Amino acid sequence: MELTNALTLNEIPIGATVRVIAVKGRNAITRRLMEMGVVPGVSITTIKKAPFGDPLEIRVRGYNLALRHNEATAVEVIA
Repeated sequence: MELTNALTLNEIPIGATVRVIAVKGRNAITRRLMEMGVVPGVSITTIKKAPFGDPLEIRVRGYNLALRHNEATAVEVIA
């Protein structure tokens, strides 16, 4: 099922809360993200971005996590 209003995590404004719908990729980074709780159905709030947008700090499952831009592009979300 393709959702038309799905975005990647790096496109979400600061302070927004979104829900993960997919983690794309089959590499070590995406597996590690899923091990840390970034899985479909979980809520994520964007906390802050570095001046050039890399890294991005998010709040997931009660803790803060910093993601690089390329890692955030693997996380598909919906508002």
